[in-house]
Amino acid sequence: MAFKIIVCAKQVPDTNEIRINPETGTLIRDGVPSILNHDDANALEEALKIKDKFDDVHVTVITMGPPQAKDLLIEALAMGADEGILVSDRAVGGSDTWATSNVLAAAVHKVGDYDLLFAGRQAIDGDTAQVGPQLAEKLDVPQVTYVQKFEIADNLKDITVERQLEDGYEVIDIQTPCMLTAIKELNTPRYMSLKGIFDKEKDIKVWNAKDIEVDLNTVGLDASPTNVFRSFTPKPKGKGVLVEGDTEKDIAKNLLIGLKGKHVI
Repeated sequence: MAFKIIVCAKQVPDTNEIRINPETGTLIRDGVPSILNHDDANALEEALKIKDKFDDVHVTVITMGPPQAKDLLIEALAMGADEGILVSDRAVGGSDTWATSNVLAAAVHKVGDYDLLFAGRQAIDGDTAQVGPQLAEKLDVPQVTYVQKFEIADNLKDITVERQLEDGYEVIDIQTPCMLTAIKELNTPRYMSLKGIFDKEKDIKVWNAKDIEVDLNTVGLDASPTNVFRSFTPKPKGKGVLVEGDTEKDIAKNLLIGLKGKHVI
């Protein structure tokens, strides 16, 4: 019987290209390329490492988004995943983290049996780190977030992880089924393979809200309790000034002269 892994991933705008409309305060998405969310790539890589090590491992990638999010699944399949599922429906558009986790939970239930769930810590377009934990709660499975190291026993049941903390890490033992969220320190994601890129037989399913039988009162913009009050681009800081001198005393003297010239002291 196959060991089944589900990876939840998101297509996000490339943050290097993001601009904000100064009048509306909203993201300008026109012409901005979309990419596989960074932490989600680490989650997928760890799932693929398990597939490389053990026989009969099946990796499914689920994403929610508009039709173009199918590109993310093509990339995931080219990296080595077995199956891709896109949940796309106007009814789920505008969902916040709570509503998104409702959609993903319904999709996971439709997939059926699974042994391990992976997701990235957070998406670079929202930085909430909420969807993974919310999904685990709705699926009623134990979870560990901020995973920076992962080991799974040969029985494919016992897992040991390192969970990153601000001042170190903690070692946690957990058993499947469970939910783990990955950070960049966990691994280095692989590139797509040529075989994967040209393999036209890969399976990608597209499901709508009806297919996953999600309660429409729990998804979409109207069902989302989170509202963005305002978004803006911070004003750039002024250019720094380098204060020079032969000694520390000279530097301090020159700094004082500069301050006197700029401010009334």
